Amino acid sequence: MKARMPQGFGRPDPNAMMRQVQKMQENIRAKQEELEAKEYTGTASGEMVSVTMNGKHEVVAVSIKPEAVDPEDLEMLEDLIAAAVNSAVSAVDKDSEEEMSKLTGGLNIPGLG
Repeated sequence: MKARMPQGFGRPDPNAMMRQVQKMQENIRAKQEELEAKEYTGTASGEMVSVTMNGKHEVVAVSIKPEAVDPEDLEMLEDLIAAAVNSAVSAVDKDSEEEMSKLTGGLNIPGLG
């Protein structure tokens, strides 16, 4: 007698796959909201200048120590602010990439992160 496999055995269940995809989308949306609410701080020159931004890359605070201000050298202060902003952006992007990678299992899904 020939063994029979149960009906549908070995075939993916499209409904189950769709539920998994929907669950992943919900998890991703929740994580994106969580990341957007977090705050990240970037600094420059030993914390002489610090910039805090949220996960949406919006600057929410800038702190400049008085000793960083030299009226004769505003270009240096501008460079420090730019460096602190870039540091904060990098922190946001790194955290977002790491957290989304956990949810997607390392899959590179366009439009995420």
